[in-house]
Amino acid sequence: MKLLEFSIEIKAPKEKVWFALWDDDTYREWTTAFCEGSYALSSWEEGSKIYFLAPNGDGMSSVVFENKPFDRMVFKHITEIYGMKESPIDEKIATWTGAKESYFLTENNGITILKVVNETVEAFESFFQNTMPNALAKVKDIAERPAQNITVRIHINASLQKVWDCFTKPEHIVNWNFASEDWHCPKSENELEVGKRFTATMASKNGEYSFDFGGTYSEVNLLEKISYSIDGDGRKVSVLFHEFDNSTLVTEIFEPESENAIELQRDGWQSILTNFKNYTENQ
Repeated sequence: MKLLEFSIEIKAPKEKVWFALWDDDTYREWTTAFCEGSYALSSWEEGSKIYFLAPNGDGMSSVVFENKPFDRMVFKHITEIYGMKESPIDEKIATWTGAKESYFLTENNGITILKVVNETVEAFESFFQNTMPNALAKVKDIAERPAQNITVRIHINASLQKVWDCFTKPEHIVNWNFASEDWHCPKSENELEVGKRFTATMASKNGEYSFDFGGTYSEVNLLEKISYSIDGDGRKVSVLFHEFDNSTLVTEIFEPESENAIELQRDGWQSILTNFKNYTENQ
């Protein structure tokens, strides 16, 4: 096994570099250096499975060996994938088994050093020597931009159909669509068609605060994807649904608003997804 090291200096805090690396839309952007249209399926939780995939469904099956937010991410490769199916490990494929791909972030005075350590077989050494510097240059470009979309995701132990129904039907939405236990969702309406609208009432349980969150659908692909524009400011949101590892992965990608901190927005949307997971798995 050959050990390769790469590094780049990025004029951004390590938190921003971290999200540039692992948020869904930015991950898809910088990994075009390896393969146009590549993407990953995972909850990104430590110990979870991850599929690194090309558009045709071929790629690599791995495990998130370490996930220490804003510090390091380490993948341990298992085997190859063909057409979304893991290949049995044979002598040829086994050369990848156990190889690690590691990303380390260190920050000093707002400058982040991103280092990548890649264990690879000799046959792929020249490929990574040629492509990884380009990939890191893309990460640098993304992280140094003024703004970027936010990604939140959740892995749910339920069928794709059940997850879709719980996410889209008003009788389910009212049971999970709030970020904390002192809020609730007393009302939901949803016409799940392109050009049609949805609305949900978000209210504090003490009755002091209440507002409607709504939008208009621009894309509805059954059991696959929902996209909409939020009322008022027109911010775009996409929700992706994937069957993955005998369960369902839900990914939300949204444009941030300007009034609240990015981390506050990310945490709020993630909390709602966590409520959704808990509700759906207990139905």
